[in-house]
Amino acid sequence: MNEVCKNAEELLTEIIAQAGFDLEVTSRWIEEGCLLNLSGKDTAYALAENGEMLDAFETILFQAFGRGLEREHRFICDADGFRQTRKSELQAMARFAGDQVRKTGRPFTFGVLNSTERRIIHLTIQKEEDLDTESVGMGRERRLQVRLK
Repeated sequence: MNEVCKNAEELLTEIIAQAGFDLEVTSRWIEEGCLLNLSGKDTAYALAENGEMLDAFETILFQAFGRGLEREHRFICDADGFRQTRKSELQAMARFAGDQVRKTGRPFTFGVLNSTERRIIHLTIQKEEDLDTESVGMGRERRLQVRLK
């Protein structure tokens, strides 16, 4: 296993223990980076508010160990397959947006998405020859727009 991933697992395990959650952390290296899976009685807390705690853990791990990752890799915290389900939803949303843009000729702008969610849509649309994506706006108001090339 990648050393950065092992260190991330150890830090996340410590944070969770200190917070008093009944969660176990396991990690493995995948194509996208370091996948840290949380399991245990308190999984529901990690998934509350659309996985906000998972997002927070990813941010902490990136701040602590991000320099040890290559640019195309990231930390992915998951529980009960939440991230894979969300990825499938986002890919379906990207295909729907692409269909709408093709039908109307007008750009389709998504609501608020975090950077990981925007990236999934970017990568999905990137496979389409006639479509392009662009992030518009700044900070928390950043939106993703799909348009014809």
